[in-house]
Amino acid sequence: MDVGFIGLGRMGRPMVERLMASGHRVHIFNRSEGPMEALSRSGAFRASSVAEVGSRSEAVLTALPTVESVMSVFAQLADVARDGQLFSDHSTVNIDTNQRCAQMLGSKGARFLDAPVSGGPAGAVAGTLTVMVGGDSDAFDRLLPIFQAFGKNIRLCGGVGAGQAVKLVNQLLVGINTVAVAEALVFGVKLGANPQVLLEIIGSSFGGSTMMTRNVPRFISRDFSGASPVSLILKDLGIIHDEAKTNGSPVILGGFAEQRFVEAAGRGWNQEDMAAVVKLYEESADTQVGGR
Repeated sequence: MDVGFIGLGRMGRPMVERLMASGHRVHIFNRSEGPMEALSRSGAFRASSVAEVGSRSEAVLTALPTVESVMSVFAQLADVARDGQLFSDHSTVNIDTNQRCAQMLGSKGARFLDAPVSGGPAGAVAGTLTVMVGGDSDAFDRLLPIFQAFGKNIRLCGGVGAGQAVKLVNQLLVGINTVAVAEALVFGVKLGANPQVLLEIIGSSFGGSTMMTRNVPRFISRDFSGASPVSLILKDLGIIHDEAKTNGSPVILGGFAEQRFVEAAGRGWNQEDMAAVVKLYEESADTQVGGR
């Protein structure tokens, strides 16, 4: 299938590589040239604009950083959309944005799915992403073989916006758990516990979590390279904050986690991995998890 892909960042680029490995012809566009140049050498077909990707492709996928970029790209895609064409957005945005995209494309007879993903760049490279999909079942069935190129746990969650709702719940828990694990590990080390022992024992106990097994090795090795940067989780927590305010749902722990990430960003750690939030707790406790 001729598949279009717009947005070649940390997630988009490996997703395109998985699509090509699965035998799809992939037409790409990105604001910066570097990723397009690299992917074109691997067999992707460069386009000169968003509209050109839309015109060439049977299905168009996007992975974009902000609400504004999603709305801008889908407004351009709606101008060239045609009856029966398929669109899927893998960005994390608010539900209203997904619904507006679906309305714009639906007026041309095209189908839209919101399909945010979880698993990070490593999951995209491995083809093991979780794909949370909202939209109608016919469009889902048609796009499922494409999603299977980069996803393992793929689920139709309901109508348009349902995938995004599930993703926002996931991101709320990611933010809260990352902060909680940072606090707990610093507490344990301050008490004299070995952080590796904490990981091995608590990781398989009731107190364990995916974010523990992900983040504690980063605490220990001091690897805060930006696989999932503070700026990204802070953007997602901001969306969650706004959705909660609109819908009257309390997110008290989410609000605390957001404040901790605001503090991390204020320290200049915006592009460091979200695990860097542990440094706030280390400074307060005058101790360090791992490293020297």
